[in-house]
Amino acid sequence: MNSKLNELTRMRKKSHMKFKEYNSKVYEKFIELEEAAYSEGVLTRQTKLLIGIGISVVKNCEACMQWHIEEAARYGVTPQEIMDAIGIGIKMGGGPAVVSSRFAIEVMEEVFKNWTPKLE
Repeated sequence: MNSKLNELTRMRKKSHMKFKEYNSKVYEKFIELEEAAYSEGVLTRQTKLLIGIGISVVKNCEACMQWHIEEAARYGVTPQEIMDAIGIGIKMGGGPAVVSSRFAIEVMEEVFKNWTPKLE
Protein backbone atom coordinates (compact mmCIF):
# COMPACT_ATOMS: atom_id res chain seq x y z
CA MET A 1 0.00 0.00 0.00
CA ASN A 2 2.82 2.38 0.87
CA SER A 3 4.23 2.16 -2.67
CA LYS A 4 0.81 3.02 -4.13
CA LEU A 5 0.52 6.05 -1.85
CA ASN A 6 4.06 7.10 -2.73
CA GLU A 7 3.23 6.80 -6.42
CA LEU A 8 0.04 8.85 -6.06
CA THR A 9 2.01 11.53 -4.21
CA ARG A 10 4.76 11.49 -6.84
CA MET A 11 2.24 11.83 -9.67
CA ARG A 12 0.37 14.64 -7.90
CA LYS A 13 3.56 16.63 -7.30
CA LYS A 14 4.83 16.03 -10.84
CA SER A 15 1.52 17.13 -12.37
CA HIS A 16 1.46 20.18 -10.11
CA MET A 17 4.87 21.22 -11.42
CA LYS A 18 3.84 20.58 -15.04
CA PHE A 19 0.74 22.75 -14.70
CA LYS A 20 2.92 25.49 -13.21
CA GLU A 21 5.58 25.02 -15.93
CA TYR A 22 2.95 25.37 -18.66
CA ASN A 23 1.52 28.40 -16.90
CA SER A 24 -2.02 27.00 -16.75
CA LYS A 25 -4.30 29.84 -15.74
CA VAL A 26 -7.14 27.39 -15.00
CA TYR A 27 -4.94 25.35 -12.69
CA GLU A 28 -3.71 28.53 -11.01
CA LYS A 29 -7.33 29.51 -10.30
CA PHE A 30 -8.07 25.97 -9.08
CA ILE A 31 -5.24 26.27 -6.52
CA GLU A 32 -6.67 29.62 -5.41
CA LEU A 33 -10.11 28.00 -5.12
CA GLU A 34 -8.64 25.16 -3.06
CA GLU A 35 -6.92 27.61 -0.72
CA ALA A 36 -10.14 29.57 -0.28
CA ALA A 37 -12.25 26.44 0.19
CA TYR A 38 -10.03 25.05 2.96
CA SER A 39 -9.35 28.32 4.75
CA GLU A 40 -10.77 28.86 8.22
CA GLY A 41 -14.26 30.27 8.16
CA VAL A 42 -17.52 29.36 9.84
CA LEU A 43 -16.36 25.76 9.42
CA THR A 44 -12.88 24.80 10.56
CA ARG A 45 -10.28 23.48 8.14
CA GLN A 46 -10.59 20.11 9.88
CA THR A 47 -14.35 19.98 9.26
CA LYS A 48 -13.86 20.93 5.62
CA LEU A 49 -11.27 18.18 5.18
CA LEU A 50 -13.69 15.66 6.71
CA ILE A 51 -16.33 16.76 4.21
CA GLY A 52 -13.74 16.27 1.47
CA ILE A 53 -13.08 12.73 2.69
CA GLY A 54 -16.77 11.83 2.49
CA ILE A 55 -17.10 13.30 -0.99
CA SER A 56 -13.90 11.56 -2.13
CA VAL A 57 -15.35 8.21 -1.04
CA VAL A 58 -18.55 8.86 -3.01
CA LYS A 59 -16.57 9.98 -6.08
CA ASN A 60 -14.12 7.03 -5.73
CA CYS A 61 -11.14 9.35 -6.15
CA GLU A 62 -8.18 7.54 -4.60
CA ALA A 63 -5.80 10.49 -4.92
CA CYS A 64 -8.47 12.71 -3.31
CA MET A 65 -8.98 10.27 -0.43
CA GLN A 66 -5.24 10.13 0.15
CA TRP A 67 -4.75 13.90 0.09
CA HIS A 68 -7.74 14.67 2.32
CA ILE A 69 -6.87 11.97 4.87
CA GLU A 70 -3.21 13.00 5.03
CA GLU A 71 -4.13 16.68 5.36
CA ALA A 72 -6.77 15.89 7.97
CA ALA A 73 -4.21 13.96 10.03
CA ARG A 74 -1.74 16.84 9.66
CA TYR A 75 -4.36 19.20 11.11
CA GLY A 76 -5.16 16.97 14.09
CA VAL A 77 -8.20 15.05 12.87
CA THR A 78 -8.50 11.68 14.61
CA PRO A 79 -9.02 8.29 12.98
CA GLN A 80 -12.47 8.12 14.61
CA GLU A 81 -13.45 11.41 12.96
CA ILE A 82 -12.14 10.14 9.61
CA MET A 83 -14.17 6.95 10.02
CA ASP A 84 -17.29 9.06 10.62
CA ALA A 85 -16.59 11.00 7.42
CA ILE A 86 -16.07 7.73 5.52
CA GLY A 87 -19.39 6.55 6.98
CA ILE A 88 -21.20 9.60 5.63
CA GLY A 89 -19.64 8.91 2.23
CA ILE A 90 -20.92 5.33 2.39
CA LYS A 91 -24.41 6.53 3.36
CA MET A 92 -24.51 8.97 0.46
CA GLY A 93 -22.93 6.64 -2.11
CA GLY A 94 -24.35 3.24 -1.18
CA GLY A 95 -22.70 0.00 -2.29
CA PRO A 96 -20.15 1.56 -4.67
CA ALA A 97 -18.97 3.87 -1.87
CA VAL A 98 -18.45 0.85 0.40
CA VAL A 99 -16.05 -0.50 -2.23
CA SER A 100 -14.15 2.78 -2.58
CA SER A 101 -14.08 3.27 1.21
CA ARG A 102 -11.76 0.26 1.47
CA PHE A 103 -9.01 2.39 -0.04
CA ALA A 104 -9.75 5.23 2.39
CA ILE A 105 -9.40 2.85 5.33
CA GLU A 106 -6.06 1.58 3.99
CA VAL A 107 -4.80 5.15 3.66
CA MET A 108 -5.99 5.97 7.17
CA GLU A 109 -4.23 2.91 8.59
CA GLU A 110 -1.02 3.89 6.78
CA VAL A 111 -1.21 7.46 8.08
CA PHE A 112 -2.04 6.36 11.64
CA LYS A 113 0.29 3.32 11.79
CA ASN A 114 0.50 3.17 15.58
CA TRP A 115 -3.18 3.78 16.27
CA THR A 116 -5.37 1.00 17.65
CA PRO A 117 -9.14 1.26 17.18
CA LYS A 118 -11.33 1.11 20.27
CA LEU A 119 -13.67 -1.85 20.10
CA GLU A 120 -17.01 -1.20 21.70
